[in-house]
Amino acid sequence: MKSGVTEGMNYIEFRPFSIVAHGQLIEYMRPAVMGILNVTADSFYDGGRHADPEQMLAHARWLLSEGADIIDVGVVSSRPGATLLPPDEEARRLAGAVRLLRKELPDAVLSVDTCYSLPARAAVEAGADLVNDIGGGQLDEQMFQTVSELQVPYILMHGGGEMHGTAPRGEADVIDRLTHFFSERIDRLYTLGIKDLWIDPGFGFAKPVAENHELLRRLDELTTLFREPLVAALSRKSMIYKPLGITPDEALTGTVVLDALALERGARIVRVHDPRPAVETIKLMLSKY
Repeated sequence: MKSGVTEGMNYIEFRPFSIVAHGQLIEYMRPAVMGILNVTADSFYDGGRHADPEQMLAHARWLLSEGADIIDVGVVSSRPGATLLPPDEEARRLAGAVRLLRKELPDAVLSVDTCYSLPARAAVEAGADLVNDIGGGQLDEQMFQTVSELQVPYILMHGGGEMHGTAPRGEADVIDRLTHFFSERIDRLYTLGIKDLWIDPGFGFAKPVAENHELLRRLDELTTLFREPLVAALSRKSMIYKPLGITPDEALTGTVVLDALALERGARIVRVHDPRPAVETIKLMLSKY
């Protein structure tokens, strides 16, 4: 009897997906890597490192050189306790960052991380391809309609609308909560004419650490229920560094491990600070032996 890995078996079964970005169909035949570009002074991990235009461009080029398929640009920190910018100021900063990136990196797929419709519209008009809404439409009632009018891919995230609160004790099972949240909003988005829709379960948002780990353990329940590609945004978060008693700077190994678990459970996009380890993880998990 043979032992070890079954011959010809992948570690993951991957379902290809596609989006339309800057007028072109882009097909992903393997899990996609979304590289994080924080253009803000107070991000929990890399705050202030890329706020200068030259630093921002250099980091964007580095993300692409390390294998990122998408660059996710944010000008407001989403860490717990962060101060949000007024939407008009966020729109000004975000559009400026996107305009510069689009000029210097014309072929890059650019996502913008915002929870307000005004910055989303300004960024798309400046050249952004996707809107990554951490508010899940809860912080701006115009967001769904705006994205529908813009006809760009949209990432619907759970938990950010509660702006980093902790899930109350006795609240419904985490998968039940997310299933209800996504089902109701996905129906609304498709009714409005959204064509490319991804979902993000919102690791670290409105969930205590133990519940985040339960969500990861049961992630395949969501990827079985929903056909929309699921984004796993785990990179260097507190669910990694708090149990280990380390800092975000020391949390790369934990990120790789949890990204692998998310991919094994059906995630099709990983959002990371460090693209190369994610690319290597994906290659290994798709390898046949």
